[in-house]
Amino acid sequence: MLLTASNIHKTYTLGKVPVPVLKGVSISVAEGECVAVLGSSGSGKSTLLHILGGLDRADANPTPQLSFDGRDVTRFSGAEINHYRSHDVGFVFQFYHLLPELTVLENVLIGAMIRDGAGYTTNVSDRTAWAKQLLDQVGLSHRLTHKPTELSGGERQRTAIARALINKPRLLLADEPTGNLDRNTGATILDMLDKLRADHRYTMIIVTHDTATASRANRVVRLADGFVVQAFAEATA
Repeated sequence: MLLTASNIHKTYTLGKVPVPVLKGVSISVAEGECVAVLGSSGSGKSTLLHILGGLDRADANPTPQLSFDGRDVTRFSGAEINHYRSHDVGFVFQFYHLLPELTVLENVLIGAMIRDGAGYTTNVSDRTAWAKQLLDQVGLSHRLTHKPTELSGGERQRTAIARALINKPRLLLADEPTGNLDRNTGATILDMLDKLRADHRYTMIIVTHDTATASRANRVVRLADGFVVQAFAEATA
């Protein structure tokens, strides 16, 4: 398995009130697989995705287990977590998170800038060529110099997908990637993700509340109230 997680708990505190969000979740994903985490709002699916991607930490007690390609993510230092997020994982969110002052091309390249830091300037032409190739693959080669405010919702999400792939991650985590789009545009985005996954052979976890979106995955894991309540060997339409 590329990614294995077990005994994942997460509790937040609102004021003085503990709010348990995840209550012992386990999930595993094989290399090249697409797994959908299906659940309603508040079920804990986004929190789980953030923990799997290193954006958040699971509760230390009881002891969680999280392994990526044989490495124990729970023991990663801050620097190792940063490396994991910037090299191994790509993120696609519902609300795009594009920087309004940057062009489409610059928004895609910023992931490489964050990953490489001062070393970014050594191979700018190669990184730019790869960004343009990705934008061509998502149908935005004519939008390179446009700002996010000049794009439709679907174009913004396609830009965000290209940004997520700029560092050639092995794992793509998509959090409600069509939740802010109409049905037709959302279907186009899902078709695009399917094709890109086939072309680039990355592994994907997609969290969604929509059964039609989940049905595209190889497997579906259903969350409710912080628990895995059902797992399907194969997604069904």
